[in-house]
Amino acid sequence: MAYLIILIPFALLALLNLLPARSRTPIAFYSTLVLLAGQVLLSPFELVRSAQFEAMLGFNLLLNNFSLILIITSGIILLASLLTAWAMIKEDSKRFNFINLLLILLIAMNGLAMAKDIFTLYVFIEAISVATFILISLNMDKYAFEGILKYLILSVVASALMLSAIGLLIMSSGSLLLTDIRGFIFPSGGTVFSQAAMTLFICGLLIKGGVVPFHGWVADAYSSASPPVSILLAGIITKAAGIFTLMKVMTATLCFTTPVMDILLLVGAISIVFGALAALGQTDIKRMLSYSSISQMGYIIAGLGTGTPLGILGAIFHFINHAVFKSQLFANAAALEQQLGTRDMDKMGGLAQVMPVTGTTSILASLSTAGVPPLAGFWSKLLIIIALWLSGNYVYSIVAVLASVITLAYFLSLQRRVFFGKVPAELSGVREASALLLMPAVFLSALTVGIGLLFPFILKMVMRQ
Repeated sequence: MAYLIILIPFALLALLNLLPARSRTPIAFYSTLVLLAGQVLLSPFELVRSAQFEAMLGFNLLLNNFSLILIITSGIILLASLLTAWAMIKEDSKRFNFINLLLILLIAMNGLAMAKDIFTLYVFIEAISVATFILISLNMDKYAFEGILKYLILSVVASALMLSAIGLLIMSSGSLLLTDIRGFIFPSGGTVFSQAAMTLFICGLLIKGGVVPFHGWVADAYSSASPPVSILLAGIITKAAGIFTLMKVMTATLCFTTPVMDILLLVGAISIVFGALAALGQTDIKRMLSYSSISQMGYIIAGLGTGTPLGILGAIFHFINHAVFKSQLFANAAALEQQLGTRDMDKMGGLAQVMPVTGTTSILASLSTAGVPPLAGFWSKLLIIIALWLSGNYVYSIVAVLASVITLAYFLSLQRRVFFGKVPAELSGVREASALLLMPAVFLSALTVGIGLLFPFILKMVMRQ
């Protein structure tokens, strides 16, 4: 079964491009829809197995419970993006191109999840980046190209750092397998070259993840991309290529030295505060959500920086939760943009009366992002804050709590400006978005509520693994 995770989307991608142009777009949509739904529904059956379950594959790939986290999460977000794209993109050729790129992303993310050496990780990260450049450019306007340019420049820097790290690791250890790196570097400390290599690789991943101080491209890329691509960027792309890979490398190599943890804690705290404060002053709803993503990724980095099992567990759960509720918020933004033709929140108001589904799902996602119980975001933030406190990082834990208050403040501002009050006269004719466009938001909202309500049982099941 494990081989099929990569082989089926690859075969589908090849077959779709052999079909006649007139009939291939609907076939591409429905076959990709079934493929993604199957990945989401079938993967949990592997996830609930023992944590010792491992399927050895060729090409330096390994399937275990940690890799299944990205496989399931990416399936959910790509499914939401596919539905949004089908609702918003009207030209068959653009729909087909989008689905092609979506399948390339699926192959790359599934490969990234199962890679067990650093070079294979790098190859799949670059495949994700190339597909992302093209996806952002599908919008075909000057703002999209500006976002691409910033993303491209920083991505090239990250790639150079990671390639340099790979070269240094070959020179110093002779192996790129994560398990070999762990045995070579830790606990002995390895050589200066190996330590420099790990530092360079981690810096490259932080750039790919868009955390402070490497965040310059995030708001421009997220806001200039088309709505379906924004869901991908905020929901899974930056987190897969940067944050998930960082968690994977750190946990596989046990790279939890004091300097590394101190850097991660500092970067995480700065990202939390900067993202939250920057989001406060935004009027463009997508830019607000973009800066909010920077803040939420800071929580993941901070949890990982504790180096404790509880902190890592909180980081993994927040990775999943953030992918769900942030994709949901960008799906809400897509519905607003389609119905109103604007992203300026100061030109909105009272929309909960005419767009009740969008308003309700937006409130749920906003509260989950702010960490309000019993929604999913509350539990993962709570684990991270407790881990920070128990590991002696009292200042960082207080910063995390205060930033959650700021998060609640700017999301309440969003709700007040967009959904509360009276509907402006010029928006009196606005109606709810189409059912197909609402499906991703409703689906992701149900996940946010369901994970939150069932989290104690989920945590108990995970702790038994």
